[in-house]
Amino acid sequence: MSLQDLILFPIFVRMNCFQLKIKYMNKQFTLIFIITGILSLIVTNSCQPKKQVEEEVDSEWVDSLQHVYEYGVCIDSMDVNRYEIRQGDNPAIIFSRLGFSALKADSITRASAHVLDPTKLKAGMHFCTLRTLDSMATIRYIAFAKSLTDYAVIDLTGDTIRAYEYTKDITLKRKYIEGTITSSLWNVIRDGGASPLLALKIADVYAWQIDFFDVKEGDSFQVIYHEAFIDDTIALEITSIDAAIFTHQGKAFTAIPFTQDSVFEYFDPEGNSLRKAFLKAPLDFFRITSRFSNARFHPILKRYRAHHGVDYAAPVGTPVKTIGAGTVIAKGYMNGGGHTVKIKHNSMYTTSYMHLSRYAKGLAVGSHVQQGEVIGYVGSTGLSTGPHLDFRVYKNGEAINPLAMDAPPSLPVKPALRDSFMLIKDRYLAELDSLHQQYTDTILEIKHIADSIEIHKPSNGKK
Repeated sequence: MSLQDLILFPIFVRMNCFQLKIKYMNKQFTLIFIITGILSLIVTNSCQPKKQVEEEVDSEWVDSLQHVYEYGVCIDSMDVNRYEIRQGDNPAIIFSRLGFSALKADSITRASAHVLDPTKLKAGMHFCTLRTLDSMATIRYIAFAKSLTDYAVIDLTGDTIRAYEYTKDITLKRKYIEGTITSSLWNVIRDGGASPLLALKIADVYAWQIDFFDVKEGDSFQVIYHEAFIDDTIALEITSIDAAIFTHQGKAFTAIPFTQDSVFEYFDPEGNSLRKAFLKAPLDFFRITSRFSNARFHPILKRYRAHHGVDYAAPVGTPVKTIGAGTVIAKGYMNGGGHTVKIKHNSMYTTSYMHLSRYAKGLAVGSHVQQGEVIGYVGSTGLSTGPHLDFRVYKNGEAINPLAMDAPPSLPVKPALRDSFMLIKDRYLAELDSLHQQYTDTILEIKHIADSIEIHKPSNGKK
């Protein structure tokens, strides 16, 4: 590898369009990155042409660089103090504790009531004061955090008290990640440097094709996605998946986003919707402990008997979702099944959810539920050795294996929109292929450097 390659390589690795899990890094390899990173900075600076004429600069832009803002307020000449709301606090108590008189505290409470609801203040929430830097340390602003992005700001600088809502800027960053399952999707994504919550988004996209309780070692994925950041630095959430390929048990499942009739959905390359009549599982990311069987040894009854369902182990209180739209036909305590809900989806299919700890609020026999709606929570009622969901599916009154059930897809891309879909599909597939190639080339380059270091490394400390 040439010196030029070594200089440019760190720049290539720092590309934020994808995440890398580097398996070959050691002390010597880390040293190369430090050295080459410094070299890249030196070369970058030395290659910049020296400016002979001072450029004209917008004074407002310079002014914005010289000041620091928080909650929309310039805090250069202020002392920022942060506090945590205590149990039993309300605005009046908080203002009094900050040193305001009872009359002033009441005035501030009244003036800010339209942006600061006392009933929504909880212990552990945060607020801050912005004080002057002089000996008086006068409070000029008070800001209450209502969420990670939303604040109620009270302005005490004028003759009258002013209160307003302030929302921090949110920026979206487009990213790429790929990986191969070695333990779980959650762990692989986390180890790849991305938010593990991306795993839930992927599971939502493929909820009708892949049972993520049953992903196998060797399954792989490629995903282009957007992540939201507060102030361009603090990760907030995964907002969307642009495109993805998930290879499960040797079969590639491709997800292409497309909107028709104002409805956003994911489609396969042929234009068939990934959405089907039933979800693959009624829970999110927990393990299967018992499968559909005609002769399972019952842990409590101590004898073999049919188990015409699938047991999902999950903590007590985990939300249970109906796999499809339908009507509740039964709700109540049913002997060995404990608290149970049964849903009739159509003239053919019925599902049953057993051993629940409690039911969703407002759920009743006759209630109509939508696909993915929470109907109850995992428990251990009835004949149960621990918290789990016993999930069963009946087709024409006969129990069938939920893991082997196949459901029909929803409507495909309309013929009139097919050309538009094909253009979008080709663009995303080309981008996924290009990003995968970049990822592969980078891994090979890293391995090559690591191998070179290993070859030239002195053995046993000898020169």
